[in-house]
Amino acid sequence: MPQDDFYAKVRRGMPRLVAQWRELGQDAPQRLALLLAETARVVRIGQPEATPDAATLTAWSEAKSGDEIPLWAARTATFLLVQMPARPQPRDGDEACAWAYCWLRNRDFDSLEAATSALPAHLREPLADALPAAWRDRQGLRLI
Repeated sequence: MPQDDFYAKVRRGMPRLVAQWRELGQDAPQRLALLLAETARVVRIGQPEATPDAATLTAWSEAKSGDEIPLWAARTATFLLVQMPARPQPRDGDEACAWAYCWLRNRDFDSLEAATSALPAHLREPLADALPAAWRDRQGLRLI
């Protein structure tokens, strides 16, 4: 898949990724927004300028593309989804691209093989196509 197509899929998948985390979080949107921002700060995924409110979190999860979603929010949602005992998976190809992109942005890997083997087992198959594309994107040093 051409890299421009990959990155477009990432941007389309980011709202779906945030939406899945919001749905599985099973808490009030304001508390989920706080958890997202505080987790980003604690695990050093990002430094949100402010904690988003419930309306912002809802808007991010319902957006048509990830253009309005800060990267720290998608990366933190991925971080939290990967740790959930429910073992959530991406629900479509665009969301899989967003998961793979964020997975590589959240940790440093020496190789695609290392990134793949570090994935939880339940995510290896759903990310089998997206992770190599995300690796090529990362190697291209895309800056956003």
